[in-house]
Amino acid sequence: MPYRSAITALAMATALGMTMAGARAWDDSKYPDLKGQWVRVGPAGFNGTRFDPSKPPGRGQEAPLTAEYQAIFEDNLADQALGGQGTTPTYACLSPGMPRATNGYNQIEFVVTQATTYVLVQHINDDRRIFTDGRDWPAKAEPTFMGYSIGKWIDTKGDGRFDTLEVETRNFKGPRTVEFSGIPLAEDNETVVKERISLDKANPDRLLNEITTIDNALTQPWTVLKTYRRERNPIWFDYNCPEGNHHVRIGKENYYVSEDGALWPSKKGQPPPQLKYFDQKRE
Repeated sequence: MPYRSAITALAMATALGMTMAGARAWDDSKYPDLKGQWVRVGPAGFNGTRFDPSKPPGRGQEAPLTAEYQAIFEDNLADQALGGQGTTPTYACLSPGMPRATNGYNQIEFVVTQATTYVLVQHINDDRRIFTDGRDWPAKAEPTFMGYSIGKWIDTKGDGRFDTLEVETRNFKGPRTVEFSGIPLAEDNETVVKERISLDKANPDRLLNEITTIDNALTQPWTVLKTYRRERNPIWFDYNCPEGNHHVRIGKENYYVSEDGALWPSKKGQPPPQLKYFDQKRE
């Protein structure tokens, strides 16, 4: 019995030593300081977001859409002008997905660990896991709005410290658009999003994200540069999309619930919902 106890103790000591060695192998001083809250640089307000922050929304983005998807975009704009939602599904509290999640519509926080960098967005199911452990693309993975992200930390200056995170994201589901104006992505969901994330060399409180979107709705890869500023003493706000959301989707139509609980049309001439499962007899 004492012999067996000695073996057990030795095994535990060995495991503990391996754990401590693993802990020592993780040196966070080699990674950039991304602590704090990050907010976008650009127009204020939820609908102030832009995919390309340097250009106006909608047609002003000059998205390199194919003729097919330009026509879809124009139909979307016409529907929005009448009060509809067009191609944008987020009114029903669906995740905006990638690459729209990079637009900075809410507060962002980075958590860097040895195997994964987390991008936490104060929104609905928009948190990202960027795997940096050297893995390959999985043979099978459930498609998601945010996709599957594999990244690699780069030391571009050769000083022994990582300063840039290169990320590629695939494996999406839809529908997704790149901003609130409804610029569409292809229905096949074969989108590839590539990012280069780094601190501004001139200002450590500015974060840069160069994003290239490759998609079959586009005639060419679309590259934009996004900038975020750091709030070192942030106030974190709770965001719960269903709370206070007056939109109701019935079938393919979106209706609006007024303050008195009545169902309203969201655009002129909209047909009412089907009530065939309700007893419509009047006394």
